[in-house]
Amino acid sequence: MQRFQLYVDGQFQDGEGWFESLDPATGKAWAHMPEAREATIDRAVKAAHRALNEGPWAKMTASQRGQLLYKLADLIAANASVLAELESRDTGKIIRETSSQIAYVANYYRYYAGMADKIEGSFLPIDKPDMDVWLRREPVGVVAMVVPWNSQLFLSAVKIGPALAAGCTLVLKASEDGPAPLLEFARLVHEAGFPPGVVNIVTGFGATCGAVLTSHPDVAHIAFTGGPDSARHVVRNAAENLASTSLELGGKSPFVVFADANIESAVNAQVAGIFAATGQSCVAGSRLIIERSVKDGFLARLKAKAEAIRIGSPLDMATEVGPLATRRQLDHVVRLVDAAVSAGASVITGGICPQGPGNFYPATILDCDGIASPSLEQEFFGPVLSVVSFETEEEAVRIANATRFGLASGVFTNNLARGHRMSRAIRAGVVWINTYRAVSPIAPFGGFGLSGHGREGGMAAVLDYTRTKTVWLNTSDAPFPDPFVMR
Repeated sequence: MQRFQLYVDGQFQDGEGWFESLDPATGKAWAHMPEAREATIDRAVKAAHRALNEGPWAKMTASQRGQLLYKLADLIAANASVLAELESRDTGKIIRETSSQIAYVANYYRYYAGMADKIEGSFLPIDKPDMDVWLRREPVGVVAMVVPWNSQLFLSAVKIGPALAAGCTLVLKASEDGPAPLLEFARLVHEAGFPPGVVNIVTGFGATCGAVLTSHPDVAHIAFTGGPDSARHVVRNAAENLASTSLELGGKSPFVVFADANIESAVNAQVAGIFAATGQSCVAGSRLIIERSVKDGFLARLKAKAEAIRIGSPLDMATEVGPLATRRQLDHVVRLVDAAVSAGASVITGGICPQGPGNFYPATILDCDGIASPSLEQEFFGPVLSVVSFETEEEAVRIANATRFGLASGVFTNNLARGHRMSRAIRAGVVWINTYRAVSPIAPFGGFGLSGHGREGGMAAVLDYTRTKTVWLNTSDAPFPDPFVMR
């Protein structure tokens, strides 16, 4: 089996232990992964702290940091096929999606490479004579980054790119479920020529790796992507060192379709929104909220498309939906579907776990009209869509906002005024109108409520990794007055 290593202080090394990584399509072990525990994490954070304050990284100009990011972007583009295959093999995400996504990830690093020397301070028109006062933006410090197994090269890029542009150093914990692509990505970081300690990449388990990292006294900021339950542990850990946090958490995104929408476009977007990535996306459009007059026709077309989806090996370019990443995740989806059916939901299609090896689950549609179904409240992180209908725009808004999450949302309507009204009324960090799952390094991304705080993407992300320093300069040649002489 293939064997991977950690990347700490510019060196590839083993951890304190090993664990097997299982192929989600077969359930069989395919690689040995290094397990980092307290000693390795302490060494990684101290290396990052040293690199922040000493050595070549601390002395680099912003433009030089940008040049390293440009080189890293080129290496990602050149090695996209290798990274894509590893991500598909280790997480079950289909190769046609990992290939295109990782190729686009290089654009995030290019964007932040260009942003590195655009981080400006400001001059204050202070109210005191003979004083010049200006603000400098400086790196926040050592950043602990924790990312999940889904879209991990993308989810790390939106953290690593702005953090390095700002001059921070970092320790990234890859999920113990499917860490292969990030451990391979470390080789590209090394080849790009980042000084030792600037980027450290580890993996391990929550209690012995993640908790140690996020509570380390030398960590100044924590960037976390995951679920709300895990985030609560992270926030508690952050209290130990009073680190600031940015949290990109789960979602229960509303997908609102009005009768005047382009139905074919809306159906295709709904398929992409819930069944792409096997539904394992924080922005999955998992709640279809549809105007009652078009519900039956819409669901008939959606059912036909769902049942035509090709399920199979994630490494096959013909596959459209692969397996769930872990058996644990599959069991979670099965439990939630069973609970929804027990609460009165009708299964329009899917809902039955196929026989055979692997963590496969079919595209599933649940009609939850008129019932209090747990599937409308809890995040599945799987290919399961819950459907409710509405009569009025006001009712659609009420249903859309009936969640403690607030990450993403979609609205399909040909009424431009209604689109504007809905974008104001829906409580979510992202509102897509007549499109879905569109992303760009230029556009900030993040949520409200249980979907977290902070933004990834755009200049807003860079500023999250900086702090302002106020500098006062006395321009007078007069001596500082004696503080005990009254004037």
